[in-house]
Amino acid sequence: MDITKTSTWSKCVSCYHQTALVLAILFMSLTTAVSVPSDKIFQYIEEHQNEYVQRLKDWVAIESDSNDPAKRHLVINMMLLAEERIRKLGGTVEMVDLDMQELPNGNKISLPPVILANIVKDPKKPTVCFYGHMDVQPAKIEDGWSTEPYILTEKNGNLYGRGASDDKGQVLAVLNAIEALQKHELPVNVKILLEGMEEVGSIGLNTLVEQRNSTFFSDVDYIVVTDSAWLSNKPGITYGTRGNCYFFVEVECAKRDLHSGGFGGILHEAMNDLIFLLNTLVDSSGHILIPGIYEAVAPLTEKEKKLYEGIEYDLDQIMAKYGIEEFHNKTKEELLMQRSRYPSLSIHGIEGAFSAPGTKTVIPAKVTGKFSIRVVPNMEPSVVKKQVTDYLNKKFTELNSPNSIKVTSSIGTKPWLSDINEPQYFAARKAIKRVFGKEADMIRAGGTIPIATHFQEVTRKSIMLLGIGGPDDAPHGQNEKISRIGREPKPAEINKSLSIDFRGLWIKFLG
Repeated sequence: MDITKTSTWSKCVSCYHQTALVLAILFMSLTTAVSVPSDKIFQYIEEHQNEYVQRLKDWVAIESDSNDPAKRHLVINMMLLAEERIRKLGGTVEMVDLDMQELPNGNKISLPPVILANIVKDPKKPTVCFYGHMDVQPAKIEDGWSTEPYILTEKNGNLYGRGASDDKGQVLAVLNAIEALQKHELPVNVKILLEGMEEVGSIGLNTLVEQRNSTFFSDVDYIVVTDSAWLSNKPGITYGTRGNCYFFVEVECAKRDLHSGGFGGILHEAMNDLIFLLNTLVDSSGHILIPGIYEAVAPLTEKEKKLYEGIEYDLDQIMAKYGIEEFHNKTKEELLMQRSRYPSLSIHGIEGAFSAPGTKTVIPAKVTGKFSIRVVPNMEPSVVKKQVTDYLNKKFTELNSPNSIKVTSSIGTKPWLSDINEPQYFAARKAIKRVFGKEADMIRAGGTIPIATHFQEVTRKSIMLLGIGGPDDAPHGQNEKISRIGREPKPAEINKSLSIDFRGLWIKFLG
């Protein structure tokens, strides 16, 4: 079946029907041992789309909020429901118990188990391991949702609900595709790793990956992370992410807050010193002023530069959507490189300062500025921490202030970069070209996905991010959704919702 010529889903329409076809072709491109009739797969998926949506509805209904200890039992219930679905696919599942989690109040509660599953075991076939997570961010309708966040609601071609995109919908996409492929023959061996603490830092997972590297991961050829998004309406494959170093710079001028009437103008105020320090971090163009910060960044090659030229990204549309007046960069290529292959520094807030509505004439005794640096390959968090600390201490010395300063760092996640010439990247591009009739955008994400880095460092396997999240799916925010419609949208609809003309990569798994 030549999908690009005969299928009504060959355009980049947000229709779940395309997803299993892409995955099936991806699998078939990784091996020559099995030939699966893609038309039969498409028919099976078409007939079961409502069932797939019901499965997502059942999963969204579970408030698996890993941030809330009072809902830990619900996270565990979600893991058990995922276990049940995998077992129905004929998979063998190990529920791995992790250590206890110590809460800020000193109490300890159980961490949810991690799922390690196997589906099919044929030494003649390559093995693909899929990673995803079952926990979600907090959500309440009073936060500004237009629908109940834990009741999957279909509206205007979209499926709204917490976890619909991040990450329950994407995990179900994989499982539903495997089910469809099993009606003939699964072209590859499949392993699955699912966790329930990703939204709070994947507590305990890194140690488990290290412990199971010589067993569970020993026969894995490829690892696919199903927790990512396209950059635009065009299909995308993510091959790199930035890391993150988070900093706190604390300035103290007194042992207690002071009245500005009695102390204003007679001492070196902590807030003034902090504002000065924060103002020395970047210039007006966003360039980081910390010496040496760019030294480890790999030079741009002509071959890499060409990758950015073909990526779909409309600067005017993005500015209009988010109410941005102007970007630092004037061209699409410059902007995409700045947001993904070069480091950036963002100031996030000041703790200790008055921020409530109204007025309060107080001089804060101690304030803490918070900022982070997104780091790129070859930048070591330990080196960046020293560069930042030395720089801020030097600048503070120049102030000649009697106040005290303390610079600390709490996060040091490394960046991740894969080789797009690895076999699974060729297979993914081939699958997308077959279904959509166009080349996939090769994307480096500006954010951080720590598990990708850890997988690469520990297992030394080929890692790829292949997800179906949309640029306007609002993961972590109000009205999170994943799109469902299977028709070419009208221009007005595209303007209303970017993802209506969006997603077909895994999409059919949900309906």
